[in-house]
Amino acid sequence: MLVLNCSMKLQMLEKMLRLSFPESLKVYGAVMNINRGNPFRKEVVVDSWPDFKALITRPQKENEMDDLDHYTNAHAVFYKELQAYQELLENTNAINWGQIFQIQGLQDGICEISRTVALSKQVDVKTSSFQMVIHSDPDMLPDVRLQMDPKLTLTYLDISHASLLSKTWSRGGNPRSQKYLANLICSFPSVCVLGDKGYPLSWSLTDQFATMIHVYTLPEHRRKGYSRLVATTLAKKLHSHGFPAQGNVLETNIPSITLLKSMNAQFLPCPFFRVIHTPFHFLAKSHL
Repeated sequence: MLVLNCSMKLQMLEKMLRLSFPESLKVYGAVMNINRGNPFRKEVVVDSWPDFKALITRPQKENEMDDLDHYTNAHAVFYKELQAYQELLENTNAINWGQIFQIQGLQDGICEISRTVALSKQVDVKTSSFQMVIHSDPDMLPDVRLQMDPKLTLTYLDISHASLLSKTWSRGGNPRSQKYLANLICSFPSVCVLGDKGYPLSWSLTDQFATMIHVYTLPEHRRKGYSRLVATTLAKKLHSHGFPAQGNVLETNIPSITLLKSMNAQFLPCPFFRVIHTPFHFLAKSHL
């Protein structure tokens, strides 16, 4: 196992990962953020270099982490050989199995290997899958021109909005999610339609894997085109910074799928997987 901490190697890795799209997209987004200031303090672990067969991006080990915070304890993975990935995951120096953490990626074997390894580590596993989408060509994004109320503003999210975002996020509603969203707002691009009282009506933000997340409009302000406006604006903003405008959506979320189709999004053949790992001794905690 090797930790890549050389800037030249990380730049080389970024170029190498482009050759493995779309399966490498999650890792690619994380590596891009590492190479551009590393706001979430991530690092890259490989089984070997430069001919790696498995790769994990993880939080830097020297940073003090909350063992119950699976939002921040997030890993992205990509492998060329499934056995090499399993061996890397089993390595206690690669993954901290004593904390709650998540793994994200776009390959079927991710869930299979997590279940296999977690059993021996006395860790519970919960998996979820989504449709993965990407806006690969910024010229294909719609030209969104919306006549808004002059009292409204298209702008960035503010850290004071984190509480509202957490309450309306399907994965939120707790202090850790609010803290995580506040960090995202401070670190990565976001877009919102701001009301005349400084209250966001619709928004979208970017996560630590350069993925557009939580495109949401308050119920009383829907059917006005705000979601399409913020999502398209953010996608163009990501493209302008050289990032892939990627996102994911549940197959049952028909309104969001309709929105993405109206933006000419490309639905990828490989699903996106999120795997939450929880050590058995944390399962009884009422605050999780």
